[in-house]
Amino acid sequence: MITEECVDAERPLRRDAARNRELILRTAAEVFAEHGLDAGYDEIARRAGVGVGTVYRRFPERAELIEALFESRVDEIVAIAEEAISRPDSFEGIGWFLEQALERQVADRGLTEALAQLPKADLCAVGVERLRAAIETMIERAQADGTLRPDIAAGDVGLQLFVLSSMTTTDQPDLWRRYLALLIEGLRAREGQPRLPLHPPKDDAKHDLLCNIQGR
Repeated sequence: MITEECVDAERPLRRDAARNRELILRTAAEVFAEHGLDAGYDEIARRAGVGVGTVYRRFPERAELIEALFESRVDEIVAIAEEAISRPDSFEGIGWFLEQALERQVADRGLTEALAQLPKADLCAVGVERLRAAIETMIERAQADGTLRPDIAAGDVGLQLFVLSSMTTTDQPDLWRRYLALLIEGLRAREGQPRLPLHPPKDDAKHDLLCNIQGR
């Protein structure tokens, strides 16, 4: 029989487990941002101030930790997209979204690598569909008022985020800003501009394309 005392005794353990999980996630995000996804659990445990066994208990498989981190990053970028949608100037909102999202991707090596390392089936499961829906809303809004060229799709924007995040050098760590400016000018609707050739890759080809870009 489970008594009320037993239930009460279990609650602090559950709270401690939840706190440890969040601490590990925050610390892993910092470590992966600095060193990439190959960083060891030992370093995560050291910085978090917990035993390495605690990290393994919370995330026995590295893929589980990567997925949890990626989901939290997607949540953050979705929030940025939603704020961009609320801006009065639809085209300026797209530029602002791209800049904010790229700043985070460039600073976080783990986030960029996670896109290529997550299995295809997991990309939708961890929230990519929500991000695509938010980007589609941004695009439809700007196309409706004639500021964004009509042949741009959400997939185009998502792939450009991934490509531009790799545009950094030792002497110009913010080189991506130059190419973001070029991208934004290319997105702008102009009278008489020719349509883009071909079409965005289909969903089942995007994961392979991201892996190709990463050289995996």
